Amino acid sequence: MVCWALRRAAHVRVHLARKASGVCRGPEHQASGARPAAPEPATRGALGAPGGTVELLGKSYPQDGYSNLSRKVLSRVGRNLHNRPHHPLWLIKERVKQHFYAQYVRRSGTPLFSVYDDLSPVVTTWQNFDSLLVPADHPSRKKGDSYYLNATHMLRAHTSAHQWDLLRAGLDAFLVVGDVYRRDQIDAQHHPVFHQLEAVRLFSRHQLFAGVKDGENLQLFEQSSRSARKQETHTLEATKLVEFDLKQTLTRLMTHLFGDGLDIRWVDCYFPFTHPSFEMEINFHGEWLEILGCGVMEQQLVNSAGAEDQIGWAFGLGLERLAMVLYDIPDIRLFWSEDERFLKQFCVQDINQKVKFQPLSKYPAVINDISFWLPRENYTENDFYDLVRTIGGDLVEKVDLIDKFEHPKTHRTSHCYRITYRHMERTMSQREVGRVHQAVQEAAVRLLGVEGRF
Repeated sequence: MVCWALRRAAHVRVHLARKASGVCRGPEHQASGARPAAPEPATRGALGAPGGTVELLGKSYPQDGYSNLSRKVLSRVGRNLHNRPHHPLWLIKERVKQHFYAQYVRRSGTPLFSVYDDLSPVVTTWQNFDSLLVPADHPSRKKGDSYYLNATHMLRAHTSAHQWDLLRAGLDAFLVVGDVYRRDQIDAQHHPVFHQLEAVRLFSRHQLFAGVKDGENLQLFEQSSRSARKQETHTLEATKLVEFDLKQTLTRLMTHLFGDGLDIRWVDCYFPFTHPSFEMEINFHGEWLEILGCGVMEQQLVNSAGAEDQIGWAFGLGLERLAMVLYDIPDIRLFWSEDERFLKQFCVQDINQKVKFQPLSKYPAVINDISFWLPRENYTENDFYDLVRTIGGDLVEKVDLIDKFEHPKTHRTSHCYRITYRHMERTMSQREVGRVHQAVQEAAVRLLGVEGRF
């Protein structure tokens, strides 16, 4: 049994390596999935123009009207902070992995959950959206929310993009860890690149009802109607047992990370790929914090991957979110710092050792405002945020929209943004910041089509 499990793991790694670029050759991954109705114009300020190419992780991708990958984001691809020993994200990953290895073991003595932390972040739009039942009109598909290499390939927006392939490969319990990419606002809690850890577990009828009184008479599936409590194809008994196992698994994990006596609550929510779905919140230092999302997997997803006789759960959590709470790290930009004063604080002999981040000297902020008239079409907030990140990099602490104005006659709209600049390792002068701010202004006019009110 041990040799069989090892051979299967090796086979799956080879199978996934062939798909690591996100190029899926099977008919399931072809253009049958939903896409936006028509290409939008290429994002101004993106890496190139339609007709060009992007070189990424040893592969070349043709650009088209969807391409919106900035150089700043491109520079983050391949950094894999979650695999860098003694980095705080690596510590969280290793603690979760160690917990699952210790708590969940097959009869053969091998770990129940396999771990994949080196899958390519380049996936197809089918993997990222359609395989997960994301509706064609879902906001996450918009170019303003996701990073596209072209109409068919993108940087994954969640580690869930690998669920279907892993299930199709025959796995029934696995963790996926990796960097994910989303266009978002700029503040201490958000960064266009962050890291997720995802878990999936499937159960056969025998596995789920083993140990249940009269379990031999219970069934996984039925044909009924969907309700808030269950899917139309699941029995209520199966749903409740899967939900119980999921919540018990996550409660054990959070107790392992935060310690005994943790106050936990569950909030109903919506995800396209699970139902019922929940968010887990913990009471930490007197404040309720959202930690992760989870739920009973949509049976349509499970069936399409070839596991029609099983039912399962899935959850996903953000490593930065956990690390900022556990280690009291105040700013998400710190995870990308090369400052030894930051990194050496996490060089511990025992990964479960308690660490409380000692703040570096907080250097003064320099604040500048920028106002402009918006172009009449094709402007999104995230285009501007992406441009500021590309030019200002990690000098930019946050960007706030502080004023909107509509001209009463022309009905043109202007926005005023307040940009807070702060270097993580030294004091910046107004003159130095002024040069960066001027570059932002000029690029906004040139690349976004705005008209200055500077």
